[in-house]
Amino acid sequence: MKKIINGKVYDTDTAKKRGEYEPNPYRSDFHWYCETLYQKKTGEFFLHGEGNAASPYSKSCGQNEWCGGEKIEPMTYKAAQKWAEDHLDGDEYCEIFGEPDESGETVTLGLNVSAAAAAKLKAEAAKQGIPQGKLLERWIMEAAQ
Repeated sequence: MKKIINGKVYDTDTAKKRGEYEPNPYRSDFHWYCETLYQKKTGEFFLHGEGNAASPYSKSCGQNEWCGGEKIEPMTYKAAQKWAEDHLDGDEYCEIFGEPDESGETVTLGLNVSAAAAAKLKAEAAKQGIPQGKLLERWIMEAAQ
């Protein structure tokens, strides 16, 4: 599925599949649905969901009639983490987001860097499929050893 949302392209064919949640394996059940977490090359996450007539992805297809449907929803990094926490096992979560910092302490920084450095950070983060902040943190921690 390909969808344009707020001028951005979300495409399940080109994004990396990061995890899947299917609480009911019986596709013929009216309540069946499946959610898949994807990550774009830019590091952005989105959720693709599809389901039958009694699922969260149903849509109206007539007067008092419901059909199956599908939807793409962009997700913030934090929302994707929460979804993964709720729907994936620990190994799958760590593969996507790394080991959690159990202290839970984070700090938001405002940094000025050259346009060239910013472009390299963005490209490398996209190549590795991780957010730019995580990559920058990794570089800092490695340099400080």
